Amino acid sequence: MTSKDAQHLQDLARLRRVRDRIDREYTRPLDVEALARGVHMSAGHLSREFRLAYGESPYSYLMTRRIERAMALLRRGDLTVTEVCFAVGCSSLGTFSTRFTELVGMPPSTYRNQARATAGIPPCVAKQVTRPIRNREAPAPVPT
Repeated sequence: MTSKDAQHLQDLARLRRVRDRIDREYTRPLDVEALARGVHMSAGHLSREFRLAYGESPYSYLMTRRIERAMALLRRGDLTVTEVCFAVGCSSLGTFSTRFTELVGMPPSTYRNQARATAGIPPCVAKQVTRPIRNREAPAPVPT
């Protein structure tokens, strides 16, 4: 194994640690600089390598995790959209709503109202069926 191969494997292990940290700490304020410091990489290098390994930036991955959790909380129906926003670690309702709409294809309030239709479906099935779509692939809303 060459030193280049060894370095690549070390970088992949670091990226996995970053991804695992995002999965664990998605409700906390996380930024690329803090994530990079935690694995002894520069922020730019972390962002480039993370995108190569996982197909999206660390911030995009973090927001996808937050939106996934928000979808589960909205399906429960006992929290307002604002409460859900803060519960998943977002500090701006506007940014949360925009990102939610990009990934899910509808605003969080509409999703919450439509989630009542999935009441009675086991949560594991509802999660799979309503999983957020990454990278702005959500279908455009149909005008009514």
